Amino acid sequence: MRYKMSLWRSVDWITIILYLFMVVGGWLSICGASYEFDSVGLFDPDGRPGSQLLWIASSTVLIFVIMMLESDFYDIFAYLFYAAVMVLLVATIFLAPDIKGSHSWLVYGPFRIQPAEFAKFATALALAKLISEYGFKLSAPKYIALSLFFIFLPMVLILLQNETGTALVFFAFLLVLYREGMTGYILLVGLCAVVYFVTGMKYAEDVIGITPAGELAVSCIILAVTTALTAYKGKNSYPVYVILIGIASAFALAGIVSFFYPLNFAYVAMGLVVAVSIWLVAYSLKKWVWHYALIALFSLFSLAFLFSTDYVFDKVLEPHQQVRIRVSLGLEDDPGGAGYNVNQSKIAIGSGGFAGKGFLNGTQTKLKYVPEQDTDFIFCTIGEEQGFLGAAGVLILFAVFILRLIFLAEKQNNVFKRVYGYSIISIFIFHLAINIGMVLGLTPVIGIPLPFFSYGGSSLWGFTILLFIFLRLDAARKELARI
Repeated sequence: MRYKMSLWRSVDWITIILYLFMVVGGWLSICGASYEFDSVGLFDPDGRPGSQLLWIASSTVLIFVIMMLESDFYDIFAYLFYAAVMVLLVATIFLAPDIKGSHSWLVYGPFRIQPAEFAKFATALALAKLISEYGFKLSAPKYIALSLFFIFLPMVLILLQNETGTALVFFAFLLVLYREGMTGYILLVGLCAVVYFVTGMKYAEDVIGITPAGELAVSCIILAVTTALTAYKGKNSYPVYVILIGIASAFALAGIVSFFYPLNFAYVAMGLVVAVSIWLVAYSLKKWVWHYALIALFSLFSLAFLFSTDYVFDKVLEPHQQVRIRVSLGLEDDPGGAGYNVNQSKIAIGSGGFAGKGFLNGTQTKLKYVPEQDTDFIFCTIGEEQGFLGAAGVLILFAVFILRLIFLAEKQNNVFKRVYGYSIISIFIFHLAINIGMVLGLTPVIGIPLPFFSYGGSSLWGFTILLFIFLRLDAARKELARI
């Protein structure tokens, strides 16, 4: 009994209070999104508000079990958790029925569960276990390969379930590796890939004379990044001056030639990327400085990526994913199809004004204009019923919650707890940014929930397990400090 009292004194009650605010706020939002006045009551289990209450009640049981287990339990059995969930993900591929094109839900009568939601905490535990092992160094190829294996295995299995949105969440774990010492160049490569893809797609159909604007823009970005990396990594300014003078001279000469002969400036820029890369390799061999050769390799791979984007977009992405990206980039107007959800969501949020229409008074909500308004698009319900004040309040609540988790993660007394803490922080940030972004039309619609607000038992259980394992680990730290 004394141990249990000590445990509950050590738990971070500020985070628990924030959790309760979000869960209660989420339930009220689900009521606003799905309650029908002539149908079942708010507490009827046949309706979504009543059903969510049952999930909330069952989450309290989960919390109690998580907190009562020894904190070392999660460290000792981290790999076992991971293996068990991976087996479950494999089984889901074959056993799950087709629900809206996805095979990610295990169904037993009225009960449905999505195993992919539990892969997040299992991956966080496994990654924390790996990084906390004695002798672990992210600079070693063995350990970086193992880290990426733990991250990408569940991604692949979830993609095989045709659940792209949830699979993309696992990219958030790369932020954890960066926090633990991974070179920032890997994040730079990822950022550049996104910029190349978006820029190339955005201006793919624009032509300046005979020059494709998209290819020219991306090639110029590659040249700019290459020059910046050379300046950053170089110990002298000579290579930078050579590159800048070479680029300026080539474009000036091309400009003169274009007065007499039609010229594709995209080819000029691409040729410059190749020429600069060859010069950097030669300079690297001459001075025996390996990082110039790596910059050249990055430039050539960037150019290859530019040529691969059309193939990936046309051959790899599904038609509905292509339409969503094109609508998001403003390349296609599809108000009755792929753009319908986002357009109706914007209308709902905008109609809420400053103070909102009031609880259960949202017209867009009550008339069911916004599909998935109690799951992926729950934030538009908040904006309509509670207005700017309510929407801003939710964002502030999440900001305080995430900052509190960062504070706790930095105070952990071992690597396992710190890495796990930053894992859940990264997942919450990714979910928050992408969900709010797609509701506002800033990011493509990929279908991921807003933590603790969106309707769904798997989502609520998954986030609750993620959070309270960390709170149990943190409570153990405080218990040790008391001794």
